[in-house]
Amino acid sequence: MTVLGGSDIELHPLVLGGNTFGWTSDEAASHRIMDAYLDGGGTLIDTADGYSAWVPGNSGGESERTIGSWLKAGGRRDSVAIATKVSSHPEFPGLSEKNVRAAAEASLRRLGTDRIDLYYAHFDDPDTPLEETVAAFAALVQEGKVRHIGLSNYTPERLREWLETADRLGADRPVALQPHYSLVHRNTYEPELRDIAVDAGMGVLPYYGLGGGFLTGKYRTRADLEGRSRGATVERYFSDAGLALVDVLAEIADAHSAEIPTIALAWLLTRPGVAAALASASRPEQLPALLAVADTVLTDDESAALTRASDAAAAG
Repeated sequence: MTVLGGSDIELHPLVLGGNTFGWTSDEAASHRIMDAYLDGGGTLIDTADGYSAWVPGNSGGESERTIGSWLKAGGRRDSVAIATKVSSHPEFPGLSEKNVRAAAEASLRRLGTDRIDLYYAHFDDPDTPLEETVAAFAALVQEGKVRHIGLSNYTPERLREWLETADRLGADRPVALQPHYSLVHRNTYEPELRDIAVDAGMGVLPYYGLGGGFLTGKYRTRADLEGRSRGATVERYFSDAGLALVDVLAEIADAHSAEIPTIALAWLLTRPGVAAALASASRPEQLPALLAVADTVLTDDESAALTRASDAAAAG
């Protein structure tokens, strides 16, 4: 266990992503996944108000409602921290003061709780003055509706500007950063975001840490992608160097008697600033390999071998 950034949120090395809830996992399966996560020592479930508006027939908020029904049924609210995000719900786009407040209230209703432990600005809103957005988040913290603030998908320049604005206004600084980062996608985080986050003492919780599924080892040929919901996401990583990276993961997994996803997430934990790995599961049976990251420590040579293979995949 560690503590997230400058917060009081106790952090297991695995954060459970809730993007599958209401998408590839129905309510019953989602409840079992969350139960298994907490039973395995997990402490933080991550979602967003926009999950999963992209699914035909959905309107957004499905994941939050599923988490809310689980919290109501199990009575485990005080055993878990909940992170959600604002700006991507179809009814609540952007980061104006009015929208941030309305979206937070809607999230609280769907989750059936009185507080959001970690509230992210999901995507930057260049059309709203940053002072307005920072003040809106600060007001929610002051009212006790939000405990801590996080940022996702921000550029280095805008992250610096947020931190400077918060300091100028005397507002709470964000404690968490959620960038796209994995062995097959590094240039969003490295080097600028990494350096800013480390300097600011933010806890980094990367998303797509398994490359949309490519780094699970399940997809070794394009035929493996047929009929898969994430096929288009995974296909972009197919190359000789990308598949060679998966081979290195498999070799290290064998050495640890572990599964390939465990090793891919364990590599993230060796990177500067990274506080925990974020991953989702569609079925409870997928959780043990994810939770095992807590007990998996790579050697310096193993971490270096993965980084070299990652460099080659990027160059390819």
